[in-house]
Formats: sequence, structure tokens, C-alpha cells
Amino acid sequence: MDIDYKKYNLFFEFIESYSSVGFKGINRHDPLILELEKMTEANNQFFYISDMIRMKIEFTSQRSYPMIGIKPDDLSPYHIKEATHPDDLQRNGLGFVKLFKIAHELFVAKKGEMLISSNFRFRNITGKYSNQLSQCYLFYMATPYDTVYMINIKTDIEWCKKIKHGYHYYLGNDLGNFKYPDDELLAKNSNFTNRQFEIIKLVAEGLNSEQIAKKLFLSTYTVNTHRANILKKSGKAHLSELIYDLHEQGLI
Repeated sequence: MDIDYKKYNLFFEFIESYSSVGFKGINRHDPLILELEKMTEANNQFFYISDMIRMKIEFTSQRSYPMIGIKPDDLSPYHIKEATHPDDLQRNGLGFVKLFKIAHELFVAKKGEMLISSNFRFRNITGKYSNQLSQCYLFYMATPYDTVYMINIKTDIEWCKKIKHGYHYYLGNDLGNFKYPDDELLAKNSNFTNRQFEIIKLVAEGLNSEQIAKKLFLSTYTVNTHRANILKKSGKAHLSELIYDLHEQGLI
């Protein structure tokens, strides 16, 4: 039977097959793992599974090496941070904080699951940066011990011109969004440009338009135009509402 690689059924089979042993001692020659490697190669992806409470990556697929230049057995949060584009470091760091907060909440509740996804630029094996979507599915497990696991699937999305200079963000438990990225999925949330996101952060820090213009070497008119476009994209009446939402999402 042919497998639809655009669906993520194999990842759920992986979770079901290996969760009972804490995702330890996984045989890379297992037919399921081989099929997953075949799938991620076809989709230009790699994935890893980590214990969020013990802060340990348990398994990483083979394509981590071509995609971020790190061999599977060497992958760590430090290496992921080191491969992140400097302009995306702050947002990526805030994303890590949000992940650990979610993991803590699931662990305290002793149940539940959550999906969070966004895109960042990572340096690949050639030294060039590519836009990659990180889809993080967190879930509580009581066996073989109480913990919260996260499977993180990274997909090269250089093909998506709509977010070439912006970002996607999703937080929720609708697993219908846990799928191979398409235009509909990547359009979720507001696709702010890097410049717009920079202005949002400066407004959140308390700077007014004139101060932002001076800091970014722009005219006040240009800054105010960006602010108007930001509000239009977000659908908010005031930037304070947007800033509150982004803070809750862990983006600023």
C-alpha cells in the first residue's frame, strides 16, 4: 500500500511504537524508521524526539546533517541555537521558553497535548541559510515514567515565497495542523516582515515612532507607514493588543 508522505501518520506510528520504552534504543534498521527516513528525505525534512522534562534529545533522524550541519548523534539544543540565523535568535530563544512552559503545564496536569509551529532560518551543511518550519508536537506520557515528550519536525520551506521575509505561527491542539506544510498552513497568523517585527519589538520596549526612526535610520513617515500596515495585517485596533498577543505566544 502506498503511503501519503504529505500526511503525518508515520509520526504517530513512531510515537505509538516507541513511547513505551521512552524512545530509547531505537534500531535505525527498523522498517518503520527506514520508512520515516524515506518520507523525510522526500519531504526535505528531519525530526527529533526529546524528553522535555529531562531536557534530553532521545533520537534524531539522519537528515539533520544536510539540513543544519549536525550529525544525528551529536544534536543538542546548543547546536540548534548555533545553527540559527542571528536575526532569528531572539525569536527562536523565546520559542524555546514557550516550549518549556507548555511542557511544564502538561506535566503538572498529567495529561494533554499541544502543537506549536513557526519558521526560522537555519544554516545548512553548505553554510547557507534556509527557511525551515519547526512543527513541535508536545504530549504527556505516564509510561515508562511521567514526562512530556516533544517531536520536532523541521521542513525546508524555501519554496514558500509568501513568508520569505516573514513568519508563520500556530499554537493550539488542532492536530489537523500537524501535517506537511502547505500555503494554507503557512498563512496562519500574521506574516510580518522582519522589519515590521523589529518595529513591533521596539514599540513593546516603549519607543515612539521618532525614536524608532532614529534607531533604524528610517524616516518617521516610513515607521508610521509600517505601523499602519502592521495593524492592518493583525486586524487589531491598537498595537498594544497585538503586543499582548505576541507576548502570550512567546514571540516577544
